[in-house]
Amino acid sequence: MPFRTDHISHFKTLASIAVPRPARALAWILLLGMAGSIAFLLLVPWVQTSTGTGTVIALDPRDRVQNVTALVPGRVEQWFVTDGSRVRKGDPIARISDNDPGLISRLRAERAQADAEIAATRRAMGVAQRDVGRMGQLYSEGLSPRRDLELAQIKVEDYGAKVAKGLADRNRLDIDISRQSVQIVRAPRNGRILRILGGDTATMVKEGEILATFAPEEAVRVVELYVDGRDVPLIYPGRPVRLEFEGWPAIQFSGWPSVAMGMFDGQVRAIDVSASSNGLFRILVEQRRGGRPWPKEPFVRLGAKVRGWVMMDTVTSGYELWRLLNDFPLQYPAGAIDGTLGKAATGDGNAK
Repeated sequence: MPFRTDHISHFKTLASIAVPRPARALAWILLLGMAGSIAFLLLVPWVQTSTGTGTVIALDPRDRVQNVTALVPGRVEQWFVTDGSRVRKGDPIARISDNDPGLISRLRAERAQADAEIAATRRAMGVAQRDVGRMGQLYSEGLSPRRDLELAQIKVEDYGAKVAKGLADRNRLDIDISRQSVQIVRAPRNGRILRILGGDTATMVKEGEILATFAPEEAVRVVELYVDGRDVPLIYPGRPVRLEFEGWPAIQFSGWPSVAMGMFDGQVRAIDVSASSNGLFRILVEQRRGGRPWPKEPFVRLGAKVRGWVMMDTVTSGYELWRLLNDFPLQYPAGAIDGTLGKAATGDGNAK
């Protein structure tokens, strides 16, 4: 016999049982939460990013940490700096004394001898040239054989070769004198001495041996980031980048860059055409014009660690969640397949 609801009044205990209010409230909360989550995933935009880590470097290779080397072999006679010393361009760093103190005087004596030999050879060549003129006149008049004229010409050429050899020897001596005379190693630019590596008067140094490491100041800084090769096809010069410098307080929301705090703006300057030894691709990021200025030294020094987010296209939050769950690459925008992506930023094509 089917159960009839109008007979429930006969079951007083069953009629007195009702759904608890907390359960009803929880059901409504879950229902509204699911509806809100679906609306959030479908309507809220999300900025895709390509994340990378790297360091702060100097754009000009001359502004990077470099080695100060010995210009001549010898012993370090005197140090003018210590670790951490500030130097200006041309300031002395070290003086090197040659093992043979009379070497420069002997080289100068050899040069004087070479000058005398060159002058004597030129005078002899002048006399030989006059002989060629006389022999040529006698040969034209039939008073001298052709062989005498040719011998006179050969003598002139022989003197010319001796003059050329003497000039080459003198140039070699000038180079040796110049090298031996430059026994004071000077700072190439304004900067700071990081570390002294050379020895003292008891230690021999060779030509080209490292004496100290030097870091120039006032360098134009850029950031090198290493990103996954899966994202590199979508990165082109001009792409905006958000940067978080090591030791600088920041809060980053990857999908909503407008609410991030403590971040700094940059833009892609260049991209390596091949992968680095770590399997990632290096991109250079420069400061974005009109953006928040990067921290200056000593707050952010050369070599400081940096974390960066290259700003890509905007998609829905639901698509981004689906992409992450499936480990798919970033969204390919229009123009990525036919090669027109980024032409406006790089100046290629007819884009204005």
